[in-house]
Amino acid sequence: MSQLQLLRADTYPRMPWKNGGGFTEEITRDGGDSLEGFGWRLSIADIEESGGFSTFAGYERIITVLQGDGMRLLVDGQASRPLLPFDAFAFDGHSQVSCKLLGGPIRDFNLIYSPQRYSARLQWLDGSHRLFSSAPTLLVFAASNHAEVAMAGKPAQQLGRYDCLRLDGNPGLLELDVQGRFCLIELMPR
Repeated sequence: MSQLQLLRADTYPRMPWKNGGGFTEEITRDGGDSLEGFGWRLSIADIEESGGFSTFAGYERIITVLQGDGMRLLVDGQASRPLLPFDAFAFDGHSQVSCKLLGGPIRDFNLIYSPQRYSARLQWLDGSHRLFSSAPTLLVFAASNHAEVAMAGKPAQQLGRYDCLRLDGNPGLLELDVQGRFCLIELMPR
């Protein structure tokens, strides 16, 4: 039986980073008691100044700048390309990572997942799209002020900026019609 949840941005819990260097708003996760033990976690972080990232051994990370000029990461001594808004970048959660802001503070979007437990697909889209997915867990994160998500057999959902629609238990190939700027995340258990 599938379960659909609309998560509103103004209800996300705010918590300190694992390394104490800033704050995160946790959107949703699959379980776990703390910053360890989850299979996947979706969050938004505010980065006020250049500095180090928390490590998450055993996890993969995909990060995207949502607001601000962008940043460049130093991952295990290797500089990334400049990461500009809505340009996703993946790296190993065990890596030693620091960032250099390209302007002032930024806000970023993070998917952290265990590759031993899940495979993940993340894509940013803008405009009107008809998509199909058979992933058991789907997340649609709105980056525009107004987004709409229609899933076959379910009423259309209106999302505001940074709201997230979570579908668990997708039983088969699902058709989605989405309008706005959004991120679609598909999570498949291994």
